[in-house]
Amino acid sequence: MRILLIGGTGTLGSAVHKALTGRGHEVVTVARGDGDLRYDITDPAQITALYAEAGRVDAVASAAGSVPYRPFAELTPDDFTAAFRGKVLAQIELVRQGLDHVAERGSFTLITGVLARVPVLTGSAASAANGALEAFVRAAAVEIAPRRVNAVSPTVFTESLGRYGSVFPGMRPVPLAEVADAYVRSVEGAQTGQVYEL
Repeated sequence: MRILLIGGTGTLGSAVHKALTGRGHEVVTVARGDGDLRYDITDPAQITALYAEAGRVDAVASAAGSVPYRPFAELTPDDFTAAFRGKVLAQIELVRQGLDHVAERGSFTLITGVLARVPVLTGSAASAANGALEAFVRAAAVEIAPRRVNAVSPTVFTESLGRYGSVFPGMRPVPLAEVADAYVRSVEGAQTGQVYEL
């Protein structure tokens, strides 16, 4: 398959890239500053340009999304807007515009996270964004068939415990290789409307 991998050079994206290429797929990486193609998916016009340059693909996998972390009392309306723009609207737009560029039986795999179901201090904006995206996946699956859409929803990565472990107290970490396997399951499998919790 020919797969467009958004955020393909980051921590998660690199693991997903390795898993997919290891299974013989052609992976085109997309990122703001590096990668095969350089685009910012928070800008709908850049998503349009991305698809125009990339051409037809069999799947789109997103490993990118940003949200602010602050105590709830310090979060502003702009912070919540940034969370929705950076994680929710960007990925929704990948699907919306991608319908004309992804193979008829192709797929979209989006990234959410554990905060959709387990809150942490300073994570209100992230929880709201992840929950909204998971609801979108279930709803979109009904309407875009035979194309498929799923989400991968991991906890903190084992490899990132040193940097982020304190934000996720008591949560069991997951190795990046297992998260990457969930992307493989979504891309190569037959399910749609699923949220793969890890």
